[in-house]
Amino acid sequence: MTTPLYDPRSFGKVGVLFGGRSAEREVSIMSGTGVLEALRSRGVDAYPFDPGKQSLAELEAAKFDRAFIALHGRFGEDGTIQGVLETLRVPYTGSGVQASSIAIDKLTTKKLWAAEEIPTPAWRELHAHTDFRQIVAEIGDALIVKPVREGSTIGITKVTTHDRNELAAAYETALAYDDVVIAEELIVGRELTCAILGQGPTARALPLIEIRAPGGDYDYQAKYFSDETQYLCPAPLEDWLARDIQQLCLRAYHLLGARGWGRVDVMLHSDPRGDRPYLLELNTSPGMTSHSLVPMAARAEGMDYADLVLEILAHAALGVRE
Repeated sequence: MTTPLYDPRSFGKVGVLFGGRSAEREVSIMSGTGVLEALRSRGVDAYPFDPGKQSLAELEAAKFDRAFIALHGRFGEDGTIQGVLETLRVPYTGSGVQASSIAIDKLTTKKLWAAEEIPTPAWRELHAHTDFRQIVAEIGDALIVKPVREGSTIGITKVTTHDRNELAAAYETALAYDDVVIAEELIVGRELTCAILGQGPTARALPLIEIRAPGGDYDYQAKYFSDETQYLCPAPLEDWLARDIQQLCLRAYHLLGARGWGRVDVMLHSDPRGDRPYLLELNTSPGMTSHSLVPMAARAEGMDYADLVLEILAHAALGVRE
């Protein structure tokens, strides 16, 4: 009989926070439901809590000993709920206030990574009076237009033609989700992701996953509902290349001050100079659905879903170092 890694009683009363008010509410409910069921299956005294429908007074009254944050997007992944839990002195999973607020902001993340020479696609911020022709001249005619503080590919448009004001239309689409929008160089290549568990010197990268979506379009449907999307884990890469990408992702994770767990999305571009990874973003509260990538990477390391949830919960903390 295997000895449990964690005593479920040691966690006390655990609140699983999911739902929320962001555009990713639907995905968050799927993630949180899975986490809640996993915790209860291992004997943890866990309860659901939906900040989108329940008040902060109710959160305080619940007197949770720990919180597992399964919220995605704004108000849950941007430092907002982290700040509330800091005030209530309830240890929580994932990154602290500062790292969460930085990582959800793709523009700030890219500026910090670029300053430390972590490769990320070229970008320009877009405004109402932007000269879109100049954007194309500067970073190319194949672009991805993104709202900077949304996830799950919400509000994102791929732009590869420019004869019908496509870039301006993509800007308006993204603007419906955020008042800050960027155009990013479209990197053509293999799509990878790197899950990370832990913090500081003990943080470790899990096996890389290669994502092969139908038509190369890893959109909202392909991420959460399609059975046609292929996931190769471990990704079929040379060992040295996989290690290099994992170390690069760990460096990017530490640079933003992340802790607990996270997932770095990567594009691997091949050219005459060899394979070149470009980091896209860091997710500090990744999906935990049946199609999600962190549980998939954990399985490749021999860790089942419930064990993964327990390990993440075991690292719940208050902000000591941001």
